Amino acid sequence: MDWPGLMRLGLGVLRLSPDAFWALTPAELMLMSGHTPGAVPMGQARLAQILAEFPDVPQEVTNGRL
Repeated sequence: MDWPGLMRLGLGVLRLSPDAFWALTPAELMLMSGHTPGAVPMGQARLAQILAEFPDVPQEVTNGRL
């Protein structure tokens, strides 16, 4: 972990107070800085796989309740 670099980012660039800086997780700090890796969008193949694994099947009605 590059703590000196993270401290320069948080305290210097983002101008956070020390208390605010140390209350953040590294992931939160990176999100605030705009340096987050982008998530890969789900493709059609993965959606088809999820739909096959978890089909929408109506639940049985028992005593008028789902």
